[in-house]
Amino acid sequence: MSFMVHFTAHLEYVVYHICLQEVSEPNRASIYRSLTINTSKEMMCYSDFPIPADYPNYMHHSKIFNYFRMYAEHFKLLQYVQFQTTVKSVKKRSDFTRTGQWEVVTETKDGQEERHVLDAVICCSGHYTYPNLPLKDFPGIETFEGKYFHSWDYKGPEGVAGKTVVVIGIGNSGGDISVESSRFAKQVYMSTRRGAWVIRQVSDNGLPVDMKYNTRFVHILFQLLPMSVLNYLGEGKLNAMYDHTMYALKPKHRLFSQIPVINDDLPLKILSGSVVVKPNVKEISGSNVIFSDGSVVEKVDVIVFATGYNYDFPYLPREVMYRTGHRIGLYKHVFPPTLEHHTLAVVGFIHALGAIMPQAEMQARWVTQVFKGLKKLPPTPAMVRAVEKDTKDIENNYIVSKLSPLHVDFVSYMDNLAGEIGARPSLLWLFFTDYALFKRVLWGPVTAYQYRLVGPGKWDGARRAIFTQFDRMYQALKTRQVEEDVSYTGRLMKLTMATMAVGAYVFYVHNHKPDTIPSLISKIRPITF
Repeated sequence: MSFMVHFTAHLEYVVYHICLQEVSEPNRASIYRSLTINTSKEMMCYSDFPIPADYPNYMHHSKIFNYFRMYAEHFKLLQYVQFQTTVKSVKKRSDFTRTGQWEVVTETKDGQEERHVLDAVICCSGHYTYPNLPLKDFPGIETFEGKYFHSWDYKGPEGVAGKTVVVIGIGNSGGDISVESSRFAKQVYMSTRRGAWVIRQVSDNGLPVDMKYNTRFVHILFQLLPMSVLNYLGEGKLNAMYDHTMYALKPKHRLFSQIPVINDDLPLKILSGSVVVKPNVKEISGSNVIFSDGSVVEKVDVIVFATGYNYDFPYLPREVMYRTGHRIGLYKHVFPPTLEHHTLAVVGFIHALGAIMPQAEMQARWVTQVFKGLKKLPPTPAMVRAVEKDTKDIENNYIVSKLSPLHVDFVSYMDNLAGEIGARPSLLWLFFTDYALFKRVLWGPVTAYQYRLVGPGKWDGARRAIFTQFDRMYQALKTRQVEEDVSYTGRLMKLTMATMAVGAYVFYVHNHKPDTIPSLISKIRPITF
């Protein structure tokens, strides 16, 4: 079987380009020079190839590129990749009803077109390629005397040094750009329509936040407790760090109704006045920006529109994809359900509070099983009904707009797809057969290694990878040898436990045999450790 993966077909070119080029290129993803991933390395790595232990837990994009290259070289994938090649179109062949084959037109860097007949196609072009620049929503933008651009065009803070900057949008890009710009700009204002919950990457005891909270135990609590209770508890913990009302961040929605902003520096920048949070922009007049509360910022030099992205598959026939609500109708966010042959799949077109890499990998594992005929999809009507149900669930559980219709729950979605291919770990089976592993799978982070314990693609190193995942997390921090006073901690714990035990016994005797207390006290001897 021959098939093509659109994104992989020019992966190295894209990553290399966005790392080094100062000008964003149309129809390509774009990042800024300082960009660091906001999911930790153990949570984002592929299931059978851990990221090196000495790599930082939150990696700069150059480290991620190195990891992708190491992965490709380790599994000898580079020989199958056509670098610096763009997919121009993907069309059904005239005999598609009989064969399910596609005709794909590609173009090399020097403009040479080639036609390919392929048995299957996987589209992995993501949803951060087409910037949403809603200028019509900002009356007077045509009168603006300064410079404005989308965050897709942002590469670094040099252009804002000494200037007054307004950043419109409070997503992760808007937060990052506001923080970085504030170190160089005269003043940064961050405008938001509805506010946002802001969480830290550094959690309790310095652990990466996703390794601490993205666990199966927490997932079980989400299935058992009412969402109102979970929102109350989560919001309380966030407000204990910094009161979102006091910081003018408090949103109109509850915590788990939308993916939160992940930014450790933003609250400090707000506290220090480097970033000032403002409401929605009402109007722009010359160099003045007027906000919905009537306040005005004068002499604005730069406006950055961190207003999200549109999504599209311009290389696909329009009849292949259909809309349901704000989203494209894809069965389990992967397969167009109305095709006669299921030889087209979309991978990585989702959004969750968790890393995209393991989710895309799980999708790809399922897709290849379907393409090879090892797994069957339900009949078209059943898939269409499932798509409609997913759409309603998303709309009921999340704040959904045309820019964010892709929400899934990380653990539920991973488990669901793993169940399709027989790779989902069984807690009950582990409890009876491997209790040590059971504890780590239940209480530890839901890393991708869990989905290599059983089923097709089982990896013999998965169990060890789970047992050593915190070792790799700690290793990156061991840059200076520090002696730990283990004996003091141990003695303090013993003293505390002994005191509690004696106190409990005295309380018991006092309530049951009061006359024995003097004799009890006379028998107490000093405790040595």
